[in-house]
Amino acid sequence: MSDSTMPKGQYFYAVGRRKSAIARVRLYPGEGNMTVNGKTAREHFGGRELHYLVMAEPFRVTGTTERFDVVVSVVGGGTSGQAGAIRHGISRALIASDAELRPALKSAKLLTRDAREKERKKVGLKRARKAPQYTKR
Repeated sequence: MSDSTMPKGQYFYAVGRRKSAIARVRLYPGEGNMTVNGKTAREHFGGRELHYLVMAEPFRVTGTTERFDVVVSVVGGGTSGQAGAIRHGISRALIASDAELRPALKSAKLLTRDAREKERKKVGLKRARKAPQYTKR
């Protein structure tokens, strides 16, 4: 996204994280457009409606769907982790815009950082916990 297409003026900023994805979210007053890494949200997620619904969840919970334009810069992880990171960032940015939205977001569990990470592979095992097949003879 070039500087000429970037919305100007006041915005609310927050960072969201999920797995190894980090999303830097800006909420501008607007009519509900979502831009992720310079593309529309649907383009970025390859038309996967599930990921779009995940990232738009904070707006549905708070009823602020048409009030903000979202500009996101997201790095790392896969599509699912990125969608979760964007959702976390949007939730935090909504609280920065209006603290009264906090109880609704908290009850929907959108403010908690999902701490689950991929467990590392151990020596002598095939994966983190899967052992090689046991043979008696």
